[in-house]
Amino acid sequence: MALYNKAAEILEKVETKQAAVKTLVYESKFQNIKQLFALVCETQKFSSILQEIIESTKLLKHTKIKMNLAKVLVYDLVIGKGLKCGGAWKTLMLKHRSRLQAALARMKIKQKVSCNLDLLPSNLQQCEGDQLPRYVRVNTLKTTVEDTVDYFKREGFSYLGKAYRLDDLKLNGKSFVGDLHLSDLLVFSAKTDFHDHYLYKAGHIILQDKASCLPAYLLNPPAGSHVLDACAAPGNKTSHLAAIMKNKGRLFAFDLDAKRLATMSTLLLRAGVTCQQLANQDFLKVEPDALQYKDVKYILLDPSCSGSGMVCLRDEVSSSQKEKDSRRLKALAAFQLRCLNHALRFPSLQRLVYSTCSIHSEENEQVVAACLQQNPSFRLVPLLQQWPERGLSPLTHCLRASTTKTLTHGFFVALLERHTAQSLNEQSTQTLEEKAEAEEANITENGDEEVQEPGNTTKDLDVTDKASPDEEQTRTLGGAKRKRKRKRKMKDRDMEVLVPTTTEKQTGSSVGAKKNRKNKKDVAKGQ
Repeated sequence: MALYNKAAEILEKVETKQAAVKTLVYESKFQNIKQLFALVCETQKFSSILQEIIESTKLLKHTKIKMNLAKVLVYDLVIGKGLKCGGAWKTLMLKHRSRLQAALARMKIKQKVSCNLDLLPSNLQQCEGDQLPRYVRVNTLKTTVEDTVDYFKREGFSYLGKAYRLDDLKLNGKSFVGDLHLSDLLVFSAKTDFHDHYLYKAGHIILQDKASCLPAYLLNPPAGSHVLDACAAPGNKTSHLAAIMKNKGRLFAFDLDAKRLATMSTLLLRAGVTCQQLANQDFLKVEPDALQYKDVKYILLDPSCSGSGMVCLRDEVSSSQKEKDSRRLKALAAFQLRCLNHALRFPSLQRLVYSTCSIHSEENEQVVAACLQQNPSFRLVPLLQQWPERGLSPLTHCLRASTTKTLTHGFFVALLERHTAQSLNEQSTQTLEEKAEAEEANITENGDEEVQEPGNTTKDLDVTDKASPDEEQTRTLGGAKRKRKRKRKMKDRDMEVLVPTTTEKQTGSSVGAKKNRKNKKDVAKGQ
């Protein structure tokens, strides 16, 4: 009975993005870790199938149990090796076993398959052989990358140096490398487990997917700055920010869920973070103009999202769920846009990172585009030109991540920067200078054309059409007139130097008079 309750509890936490499955399983301190981990993973894999069986049999209505608990019980009863409990749970589920098995059989007939595994979406059938590397972020508040590498080498791991291409991250056995993009990230083979390792328990290393490390890395707040983590739990990004800040400055972190915030507090304590100020508060209700936030220049915003980029949460949506999911995406996007607009109201804000673990453009590019349209004083900053996957056009300054192109979970990151008055003036001045240069070049070009002999110019004359004698004579006369006009202008300009100004006439300036007499003599000699 405890097994199913704990598995349902972990599934609930995974769906609300509190942490990864393996982390939650190992931190649960359940007696049989391997059994719990297998049950949670298998239930996740068959999640959409189990939900369809439960809904078609109206199991929740008959049993009064919650969805995640129903999923783990139904999995073991009709797909797994049978229920591993007795008492009330077993008695309750056995009453509905025939209906549940019949619903599973109907699904197989409908999809024309004979095996339970064949019911799985194609992406989940392949994911077992397409495992992601194990990423380990070195916590620089407690140790260094060099010391951590040496520690692993003494334990028998083989360090292959820094990776230079994506294929270098596909490792086997006890080999590991330094990441090619993030200097504090080490990469191990997919099956390497560190949940029981001393360095993990002591907070020297953080088990964090590479894509999840991007927001803090790209925001890059300097030591001593005031930073705000808007939707902070479970706290990996918060601890990364503190490490980048060298624990100097102030790090405000908010989360609405008290339990998630308590878990985060434990994680930060283990990581050695001391500059944090946690608040169990809705970020949308935080007053940007409050005195304590007057120096906040950097904000990391990773709001609630669909989680569609998380490998463990992916499943193909049935047609009956598409409309429901579409409504959910619209609601999430509206919430995310509200959070983003609210964050940009902080008066001293200079830079903001917006990120999600979603693959849907509704939550990513569309939210950012709408925000920029409503906040013209902010602009996108180009990110990591060498990164292999960009945001969808036209927002290619943003980054995307995926299992295939970056060997990470699905992710999205955008960096917004405020236009300062100085940068706007510089941009305006630059634009005016460029315009003036263009006009000057145009004038010079036109002047050169006029100096040419009319009979030799071909720029405005189509070579295929010969001009008539009358047209040619008109052009020749026009050119001669323009030539005489230019000569008169040049002569007038030279004479302007010789004529004293009105002020000189009125004051009878001797200096001006001498200069004019000298200029007249020079002109006379020249003639």
